Amino acid sequence: MDFTLENTMDSLVPKHNTPPLTDSLSEMSISTFSSTQQLSENQKPSALMVSVKPMELWAAGPRREAVQPPRRSQSPPGQHRDKLEPCLYSDQASGDDVDLLTDDEILLRYQLGMLHFSTQYDLLNRHLGVRVIEARDLTPPLSGDGARQDAVHSNPYVKLSLLPDHKNSRQTGVRRKTQNPVFEERFTFAMPFLEAQRRTLSLSVVDFDKFSRHCVIGKVALPLSDVDLVKGGHWWRALVPSSQNEAELGELLLSLTYLPSAGRLNVDVVRAKQLLQTDMCQRSDPFVKVQLVAGLKLVKTKKTCCMRGTIDPFYNESFSFHVSREDLREASLVFTVYGHNMKSSNDFVGRVVIGQFSTGAPESSHWRRLLASQRTPVEQWHSLRARAECDRVSPASLEVV
Repeated sequence: MDFTLENTMDSLVPKHNTPPLTDSLSEMSISTFSSTQQLSENQKPSALMVSVKPMELWAAGPRREAVQPPRRSQSPPGQHRDKLEPCLYSDQASGDDVDLLTDDEILLRYQLGMLHFSTQYDLLNRHLGVRVIEARDLTPPLSGDGARQDAVHSNPYVKLSLLPDHKNSRQTGVRRKTQNPVFEERFTFAMPFLEAQRRTLSLSVVDFDKFSRHCVIGKVALPLSDVDLVKGGHWWRALVPSSQNEAELGELLLSLTYLPSAGRLNVDVVRAKQLLQTDMCQRSDPFVKVQLVAGLKLVKTKKTCCMRGTIDPFYNESFSFHVSREDLREASLVFTVYGHNMKSSNDFVGRVVIGQFSTGAPESSHWRRLLASQRTPVEQWHSLRARAECDRVSPASLEVV
């Protein structure tokens, strides 16, 4: 026992060749030694207890306090909302990161449905083939108050193009009253392979509406540089909202010539393309009605022949109107595209007015070029407009039927 206490005391007493301990540690050592001496006088502890106690002391080091996480102050319910920036949580901001979302996240966010399609490039024939297969779970159409009509079905079709070229587009037939249409239609785009790799395939699912403008349900964009065009592939892609809520009505190519010596205004209806489809069961049968309005009076009406089963008709028809040089500046030409309907009245497709009461800047530009370059044909493409828009901006549109 004496040998054990001496060893313990020797371990507690610092050697001369060791650095001095801190004051707090020295006090703790003296206190421990005193308690050990009292313990030896009252009770004889085992060697194990005496030898372990100093080891625990030196290993423990300075005593540490338990740190509690700071409590968060409770703010009034509306205080955090006042600090938020609304622009960061708007629909526009959320739409900017669509490219970063997976198809499942897009489908959960927008719930517009999914589109199944495939692509493959034919190296032998040098054209890109696109197959529109089917769509699933398309969102129901909107009612007049903006609510979804679950009991009403859509009449969907798909319009596809290779961006940045919006003009050379194609479209499938219309599928009647279904949210799960099966298309199974193939399209080809003739172009070199390197050119195809630079394009982006755009597919828009559109809801056909006979009595108003067609509504775009959603769209899919696939950069062709991201896929193996030669090997080809199939994709299911979730639809995202389109910035263009309504489908375009189509375009009309017109040529105007004025002969001042004869007082004659010649109008050539050359062709139209990508006209809005007016017949759900088959392709449209479009024709163009050309009407001359002098001031606010309808003077003459003429029309082209009806082109059967196409939305890209070629007309190449010419019409002549007698207009004096004095009356030319007050004249307006109203061009209206209709879809022929044997069972009821013809279906309105779109309209454009060129002349004194033009429907827009492109039409006004065409008319000014005509006035500045008489005896020379002036040709220009025009985007068709809705009837309500034409009636709002052009008094001449209100004078025709």
